[in-house]
Amino acid sequence: MTDTGFAALTDTGFAALTDTGFAALIDLAAGALVLAAVLIVWRRDLGSIIRLLAWQGAALAAIPLIRGVHEGDAALILIGVAIAVLRTILLPWLLARALGAEHRGLRDATPLVNTTASLLIAALLTMTAFAVTRPVVDLDPGPATAAVPAAFAVVLIALFTMATRRHAISQAAGFLMLDNGIAAAAFLLTAGVPLIVELGASLDVLFAVIVIGVLTGRMRSKFGGADLDALHELRD
Repeated sequence: MTDTGFAALTDTGFAALTDTGFAALIDLAAGALVLAAVLIVWRRDLGSIIRLLAWQGAALAAIPLIRGVHEGDAALILIGVAIAVLRTILLPWLLARALGAEHRGLRDATPLVNTTASLLIAALLTMTAFAVTRPVVDLDPGPATAAVPAAFAVVLIALFTMATRRHAISQAAGFLMLDNGIAAAAFLLTAGVPLIVELGASLDVLFAVIVIGVLTGRMRSKFGGADLDALHELRD
């Protein structure tokens, strides 16, 4: 649909969002991003983690879609659709396929930090994110910038996840969560990134997940699993 078509829809009120509705939907999407990150920290089952990652991808895709509808921007809507296809369907499917060949008894990602401590640290990281990004929010107050702390919280929680999970697939999930947080911050702080740039970044992520899937398969065939601690013990 052309920009003229979107403008016409906005003029008729069909695609228009009030400022209040826009703020509420952006807050909902940002809240879903953080909630998915916290639940990923909480869960140990890799299958559940992959499903939560798909949920987080849908929340990320909602941000440019909401902004595109609110501003009548066709490019943002196309980016939102592309992200929805890639991060809610394709990438989770690739991770689920890599997990499918794993022995059922090895489908848990036992963290280095216990669940209670992990949730407390996730809460602390979230509060830190809100404190650190306060100056950024105050520079340009608005519905979108007000949600930036949530995106930064996802980045911090993703780094914590990558540092405390030792299974290769859970490491890949942490990497994707990190990319989700960075992309969310970009969409909230600016009017979004150009379509070609977002597609290029998404293809890089897709390539990384494919490589991780191949390496996981090789590790499984050679060593019987993809637990990184087990590989360290084997090397020792």
